[in-house]
Amino acid sequence: MFDAGTTGFMIVCSMLVLLMTPGLAFFYGGLSRRKNVVNTMIMSFAALGIVGVTWVIAGWSFAYGGDGSIPFFGGFDELGLSGIVNAMLNESPDALSHDSYPVLVDVVFQAAFAMITTAIITGSLAGRMKFGAVAVFVTIWVLVVYSPLAHMVWGGEGSLIGSMIGALDFAGGDVVHISSGLTGLILCLVLGKRREFGMINYRPHNVPFVALGAALLWFGWFGFNSGSQFAPDGIAALAMLNTVAASAAGLISWMIVERIRSGKPTLVGAATGLVAGLVVITPAAGFVEPWAAIVMGLVVSPVCYVAISRLKRKIGYDDALDAFGCHAIGGITGGILTGIFCIPELSWTGFGGLLYTGDPTLLVAQVLGILVTIAFVAIADLIIAFVVKALFKGSLRVSTHDEAVGLDVAAHGESAYPAYLGLD
Repeated sequence: MFDAGTTGFMIVCSMLVLLMTPGLAFFYGGLSRRKNVVNTMIMSFAALGIVGVTWVIAGWSFAYGGDGSIPFFGGFDELGLSGIVNAMLNESPDALSHDSYPVLVDVVFQAAFAMITTAIITGSLAGRMKFGAVAVFVTIWVLVVYSPLAHMVWGGEGSLIGSMIGALDFAGGDVVHISSGLTGLILCLVLGKRREFGMINYRPHNVPFVALGAALLWFGWFGFNSGSQFAPDGIAALAMLNTVAASAAGLISWMIVERIRSGKPTLVGAATGLVAGLVVITPAAGFVEPWAAIVMGLVVSPVCYVAISRLKRKIGYDDALDAFGCHAIGGITGGILTGIFCIPELSWTGFGGLLYTGDPTLLVAQVLGILVTIAFVAIADLIIAFVVKALFKGSLRVSTHDEAVGLDVAAHGESAYPAYLGLD
């Protein structure tokens, strides 16, 4: 029998996570240049459509199907969600997720995770990648990279990272943030720099959009982290509190860094710090005490700030909206700190954090899990990128003319801020 309370809780959490992708569209849209805001936002909305269809057809099966015998892949047995509706109508135990709520709700919850993860990638590509190439890449990516990685981490007994290695990831440090941020980095390296990169100073075109997007992300993240407990219990409450604590600390920490570095805290910086705090607590939300969540938020903002302001400039990659600097770096930081601050009694593997036990086993597992994630994602990304590049006649980039004009008009035939001879 379904538990009504848990079912309602998971439906609400799923709705909150679904809200995050439109929120990300506003966040990225505000950060982008005026001539590319529509293109930047439509890439996030495209992720909603593409992932929504591919997840039902095959993504869920690849991630959570099978019998657990393959450590890096689910199976083909639930393609098109075959049999799940009949199982529910017949009140079969197979229709239950975590023995308490319908599997169909879990399909939506996990689809929302895949949507926001895929959309994060697009922040690195702003202003220069063909829209068709983006659509083809993310269609392949969600099936070949995201779904197998979700199985490796959350596939239960026999999964490569979560079971064999013993790494912890409460709500998506590896699966969501490292995978998306690293993919963004690899794609921007394959694409090359924007035309004026290094010659002009790119600035957010709409700061209120950035604040609105950050607020929607913050709101949705409570479903993201609390829902990953899959039950309305004390751990879900702990995850919620830790989400508040880490994001608040990340926001404060970023403003302090800005005040020291440039003399002025900014709203864009505060919003970025809020997101960095959310990223760092994601792998640890249900494993650490609230004081540790604050420490994690205080630590992550300087780390991400340096990655965005120094590392990008030193290496010379053009990560347009800093998906790598915020999500991958923040996710790596959170995963490592989980190995330090995890409460032993809350660990899924029986190994607690270094701070509590003095035993480095969990910390080593966290680092190894991150390295496996990086290796798998990087290799798969490069293969997919070059396949898609070949499909698009050897180039993923728009023409020099289209890039100069802006992709809103060139690729979509519309403008975010049209002027009708003074009549608008």
